[in-house]
Amino acid sequence: MMYKLKALSLILFLATGLFFSAQAQKTSIKTNIPYWFTATPNLSFEFALGEKVSLELSSGFNPFKFGDTKQIKHWVVWPELRYWLCQTSNGHFFGFHGVGGEYNIGGWDIPIDRFAGLKTRRYQGNAVGLGLSYGYQWILNDRWGLEFTVGGGFARFNYEVYSLGENGQKIGENKKNYFGPTKGALSIVYIIN
Repeated sequence: MMYKLKALSLILFLATGLFFSAQAQKTSIKTNIPYWFTATPNLSFEFALGEKVSLELSSGFNPFKFGDTKQIKHWVVWPELRYWLCQTSNGHFFGFHGVGGEYNIGGWDIPIDRFAGLKTRRYQGNAVGLGLSYGYQWILNDRWGLEFTVGGGFARFNYEVYSLGENGQKIGENKKNYFGPTKGALSIVYIIN
């Protein structure tokens, strides 16, 4: 099931990108700088669909383990349809985004009650959601820009809980609905054409 979801997401991401890049007036590639601080390589493509409408396809992938028990392994995709108040890739925009992915996280001591279980347990599962976002893009020159985005919405988490360690035993499973932040980025933008 996990393999099929990953393969389908990758195929949709690439197929949509190829289709829209052929239709686009303006195409850009981006990376979310703060996301790199979680050791997560990430990339986004944005395609202008009209003078004030664009489609952004973002993804991140972290396959790393940090020591014996610490890990934040995950992959995630964020497709987003944007409406620009001025013109695409310039100024304010509002967006409607989706989010989906899988995760395997545990062994982290985060001093926030909601994440207290991460210190002694590992959570493995998937999440899907929808949200609204706002952002602003500054044009630095003909090819480069800087973009800020923040968004919130709903996500559904389905997961299993394991004890830490190589042979961690399954402790339980759960499903949770989440309302809150679903997107955030400070990205360097390179305009391709």
